[in-house]
Amino acid sequence: MEKKTFQRFREVVYEKSGINLTEGKEALVTARVGKRMRALGIPTHEAYLEYVLNEDTGKEFIHLIDAISTNVTSFFRESNHFDFLAKTMANWIEKGQTRFRVWSAASSTGEEPYTIAITMLETAGNRNLDMKILATDISTRVLEQCVRGQYTREKVEPVEPRLRDRYFDKIVVDGVQHYVVKDFVKQMVRFRRLNLSTPPFPMRGPLDVIFCRNVMIYFDNRVRKGILDEATRLLKPGGYLMVGHAESLTGMLTRLKTVCPSTYVK
Repeated sequence: MEKKTFQRFREVVYEKSGINLTEGKEALVTARVGKRMRALGIPTHEAYLEYVLNEDTGKEFIHLIDAISTNVTSFFRESNHFDFLAKTMANWIEKGQTRFRVWSAASSTGEEPYTIAITMLETAGNRNLDMKILATDISTRVLEQCVRGQYTREKVEPVEPRLRDRYFDKIVVDGVQHYVVKDFVKQMVRFRRLNLSTPPFPMRGPLDVIFCRNVMIYFDNRVRKGILDEATRLLKPGGYLMVGHAESLTGMLTRLKTVCPSTYVK
């Protein structure tokens, strides 16, 4: 891919999604865009870019974002956040709260929102609580995986065996064992496509907890500020925002206070 073509891809992707493709990503973009070009029978990168820009429905841009998005996740990733969620929720229950709303802002293939659901169910015990999770992502490809809720044995390895037995069903696909999230867990989670770079978001809130982890590293400060402003608007007073351990929000927070590294309270 020629440098000027890569630069144009950068501009288009940033304008439409807020994702900042940094210098040095030419090889990655070339390889992933190449798959779409072969699928469509388009011979050059320039011609594919023109196709994306002129395709009326916008579906090809979604395919482009699906192709270049990096989706690295796992069950109970950065597990201290789920320990914090369990402890906080238990305190709220003790004070009489019965309705809980959580947003997983970058759900990827579903491991995060389903881990949130399992954590909430374990904390609730036998109590009859109103618990809902909104899980969003810009990629339609990963959202389809979320809805299926089907994972290989390796993927569910971080889940304790007792939790695996309680919240997953075993199935065999082509002779290989898989785990499928049980329906009562799936029913807690609503999956929606959302572009985090285009606030204001359609949700009204108030939300108890927002997980926005390991996604702001792909954005510049302008987009990050928009996300943080919306997170602040949506959180209830005393609600929490959790970001990835490698993400620093120094100098970008206004009404959120640090509780501990990567966790903030309104």
